[in-house]
Amino acid sequence: MTTPGEVERTLRAELRGEVDFGAAARALVTMDASNYRRVPLGVVTPRDADDVAAALHVCAEAGVPVVPRGGGTSIAGQATGVGVVLDLTRHMNALLSVDPAARTAVVQPGLVLDRLRDAVRPHGLTFGPDPSTHSRCTLGGMIGNNACGAHSVAWGTTADNVTELAVTTYAGTAHRIGTGWDGAPAGLRELVGAHLGLLRTGMPPAFSRRISGYGGLDALLPERGVRLAQAFCGSEGTLGVVTEAVVRLVELPPAPALAVLGYADESAAADAAAGLLPYRPLTVEGMAEDLLGAGAAAGGSVGAGGAGRAVGLPRGRAWLFVEMPDEGAARAVARGADALDALVVTDPARQRALWRIREDAAGTATRTPDGRMAWPGWEDCAVPPARLGAYLREFRTLLAAHGLRGTPYGHFGEGCVHVRIDFDLASDAGVARFRTFSEELADLVVAHGGSLSGEHGDGQARAELLPKMYGPDVIRLFGAYKDVWDPAGGMNPGTLVRPARLDENLRFEVLPATPFAREVARCVGVAKCRTTESGGPGVMCPSYRATGEEQHSTRGRARLLHEMLAGEIVTGGWRSPEVAEALDLCLGCKGCLSDCPVGVDMASYKSEFLHHHWAGRIRPLAHYTLGGLPGWLRLITRLRAAGAVNAAARHLPLPLPGLARERALPQLAKRPFTRGAGAGAGAVAGVPGPGPGPAVTLWPDTFTEYLAPEAGHAALRVLRAAGLDVTVPRGGGRICCGLTYLSTGRLDRARKVLRRTLDTLGEVPGPVTVLEPSCAAALRTDLPALLPDDPRAARLAAAVRTVAETLEEYAPAWRPPRLDRPLVGQTHCHQHAVLGDAADRRLRERAGLVGEPAGGCCGLAGNFGFEPGHHEVSVACAEEQLLPSLRAAPPGALVQADGFSCRTQIAQLGGVRARHLVELLAEGLAD
Repeated sequence: MTTPGEVERTLRAELRGEVDFGAAARALVTMDASNYRRVPLGVVTPRDADDVAAALHVCAEAGVPVVPRGGGTSIAGQATGVGVVLDLTRHMNALLSVDPAARTAVVQPGLVLDRLRDAVRPHGLTFGPDPSTHSRCTLGGMIGNNACGAHSVAWGTTADNVTELAVTTYAGTAHRIGTGWDGAPAGLRELVGAHLGLLRTGMPPAFSRRISGYGGLDALLPERGVRLAQAFCGSEGTLGVVTEAVVRLVELPPAPALAVLGYADESAAADAAAGLLPYRPLTVEGMAEDLLGAGAAAGGSVGAGGAGRAVGLPRGRAWLFVEMPDEGAARAVARGADALDALVVTDPARQRALWRIREDAAGTATRTPDGRMAWPGWEDCAVPPARLGAYLREFRTLLAAHGLRGTPYGHFGEGCVHVRIDFDLASDAGVARFRTFSEELADLVVAHGGSLSGEHGDGQARAELLPKMYGPDVIRLFGAYKDVWDPAGGMNPGTLVRPARLDENLRFEVLPATPFAREVARCVGVAKCRTTESGGPGVMCPSYRATGEEQHSTRGRARLLHEMLAGEIVTGGWRSPEVAEALDLCLGCKGCLSDCPVGVDMASYKSEFLHHHWAGRIRPLAHYTLGGLPGWLRLITRLRAAGAVNAAARHLPLPLPGLARERALPQLAKRPFTRGAGAGAGAVAGVPGPGPGPAVTLWPDTFTEYLAPEAGHAALRVLRAAGLDVTVPRGGGRICCGLTYLSTGRLDRARKVLRRTLDTLGEVPGPVTVLEPSCAAALRTDLPALLPDDPRAARLAAAVRTVAETLEEYAPAWRPPRLDRPLVGQTHCHQHAVLGDAADRRLRERAGLVGEPAGGCCGLAGNFGFEPGHHEVSVACAEEQLLPSLRAAPPGALVQADGFSCRTQIAQLGGVRARHLVELLAEGLAD
């Protein structure tokens, strides 16, 4: 018998691509975006089709299964396996050619869909299928699952848009298939010829979303043109590996228009969807108000517009988004539809805003209204569109009968419904209910003439139930079809044919029953963190965008933590070097807290890991120097040594121990903020005294206190000019949010510092205005989490405000000075992720500041950019959005950055001085 070590050595000898049978590589691919987990033998990243053939041949000789994998966003378990995983994203990700005249493109399987769409957009073309994971899913994965997306009502499924495929089978044999029998494996033509009657009459009624099983097998009928490539699509890696594809492109409408139709309820919208198809829409998407979230829906009514009116939708409790090629066609739909209300939108920016409502709603489906997690498994059943209303009514009844909750939405024009359900997959009783519900739902879908999968494939989640849909004769034919392509059964076994049970290999069963394990399991693997698109306000995940490595994505880190807790592959527990390496490049930006659809908080997970990882051991020097920064700064101030430290930092030939040699240390202030701010009350030179308005406490954070007191003085000037009674607490050096201790995982020290802070601060009479966004975020979220039993922590967290929030809430009549200047800079990651910047945007607008600070991450991220080994990634993060925006700044532009780290990065890498928003406003007051 061939051992794993022998397989690994043979693969290394035969391939030019990477071969990794290590714990970290295996842990990263145990799961996809489904509920399932399978442990592979190793991971291979082939460089080309020859490497794929060599890997398949080696594995076939050794009897080792193979699973091809793209972006790993499959939600049914088909991208996991127990043998060798072929990662086709690292090297085989090219757009090989585009023929605009023929409207075709030649692609490799690892090419991300958005890269194809970006490349052909200048030709007025696009690839029709557009699943919601378009920013990270790959063409190979789309072919494997026969992906569809919102526009398939006009442009069809992936199978409808593939003309040729280059395929390599398990034994390493290459095939080129398209239309006709050329390239078919031996025996396939004979198999089809022997079952013509079954293919013509034994398959379920055809409709556009019959994706389940080998649902396209009847494309091999002679009257349908023997479309081999089309039949191969949707085979979920069970027949062979696609190494190249010729895909069909479609023309982009030059000025599409959106008709948004409001209905009384979900059933009415579903009943109406099929009637809109004669208008030849580009898409018909549906959702109901329960997907908008409790905040939007509160107090709504049909007559008043309900939740929809609150977010810019027409009157109703459910909506259809109907995209048409032009305005005239959209208005015809609005006139002809039997809807309560209608809205036609032609402005592209407003269309994008409305589509974001629909896209954001898809993210909320991962949670129930009471905050419980909802899981995939029955994500995309489809029925003929004319049956959709009746199906949804019975589906809701079935959910209620099992005590389950979910919020359906989806491609109503094709009868495809997305829903995540709050299954309990961690207990025996919950798993039993999952099975019973799955069996009953499969019966319901079949009763309506539908397909168990409408676009995402069956995988392990639904393949066991395919006999309910197809019957025994067709299932036997599926097995024979698989055996013609893969007689040894080595391609993705346990999927589609001779499948694993739907209630085995569940990823939750290996986890301990701890709060941290529940948090780690929150990552469902949709891989939004793997996107490399730049621009926009999003932050997640800067280290992945800089490195392109899965282990440095939020999902990758969550997978490694999952396997650390499971203890099967990653066996070092909290001392695991694999997890430590992956978390080392986590900037703690908290971007995942807001940008991840399920709110993974990797910064908090990193703190927890470091807390355990270094328990009872000497930590890295940076944990004591940078992690203990507040204490060091307080000591330097007490010794009146700021001048000496500044001089030493300027002239030392070597960097301080534990700090990156590429970084210059920021200069310390000669005088702390609170010494010049009249701590407690009173006025100082140039700063008006307390106003007659509401009492406000200005938080003396460490950065403002010791490094940037000018921001604190500016805040005093602005807040008091607005008429507020501003107080700066005494004992500023003893007041700290604990941020640096949190970021280095010194949680016990952080708790001690926070308790001391609460004791020093006492009760505050009103809002607490915090200038440093990272400190404000720590006080709002980390403080109550670390001290859950101290009521003072919750009260302080609730009182925290940014400057803009304070002015908007407590001085609403105040008008800021008009600056009337262009603006560039950086929005702090924690502001984006935790605090929000809506109030800041409104304040800038009132002050006449034109433009927006850059999104993304500055890359310095507190102590991260000062730690050894991080400089290259830190600079790469800054080069994504921040530095280009500075270079492109118009003449006379002001540079704003509220975070001290952001200002430091801008100064060191951009060569310009950035200022806090309050500094800009204070200068305007002086002028």
